Amino acid sequence: MIAPGDEPPTPRVLCFDLDDTLWAVGPVIAAAERLLLDWLRAHHPDVARDHGTDSMRMLRAAVARDFPERAHDVSFLRRTALERQFAAAGHTDTHAAERAFEVFYAARNRVVFYPDVLPALERLRRRYRLFALSNGNADLHRCGIGGLFEGHVTAQAVGAAKPDARIFGALVRLTGVAAGAIVHVGDDPEADVVGARNAGLGAIWVNRAARAWPAEFAGPTRIVTTLEQLD
Repeated sequence: MIAPGDEPPTPRVLCFDLDDTLWAVGPVIAAAERLLLDWLRAHHPDVARDHGTDSMRMLRAAVARDFPERAHDVSFLRRTALERQFAAAGHTDTHAAERAFEVFYAARNRVVFYPDVLPALERLRRRYRLFALSNGNADLHRCGIGGLFEGHVTAQAVGAAKPDARIFGALVRLTGVAAGAIVHVGDDPEADVVGARNAGLGAIWVNRAARAWPAEFAGPTRIVTTLEQLD
């Protein structure tokens, strides 16, 4: 039993992961990569020659190996890979790779929300302060939900990705409340649930696909299958 005065703080902030919590990210990235490749073939066929989406992913993996200290910054990895791809084709226009990145990035932000997401966020924002915390590079405003959130903490801005405690610490500082008054909601057992708990936050696992919880981690205190179950 919790002694009087030892009760945990009442949650004041709900923090949401984005990719695979608010939308399925795999189809979004795949569509954006196909669009980028089609754009390159139409506008820069020499850059696209001998390349497909798999080989372009290999270029990004090579950048991550060359810059392990920037592996958390997915925009940096993609931009740098495109710069190398353009340079290999003999292009000296430093803006060409940025235009290509923008083609990808615009499509990357054309997400399809799970059906429960928008109604739940609209309801929850009347009771809680809402924040986002993500390892990815989605832009809340370009996705159409910037007005629902008070702030967004990203791995790119912090220089560390979940489950690193530094990114959760940045969230705590941004909200201005105690870690124990924040509940993080996300789909990834280690990055979202274990990472949040290790940083002193509450955590809720969003398990939309009836996955088994990894045996190596202590079980989550709460599981939901849709955001409709959040109260």
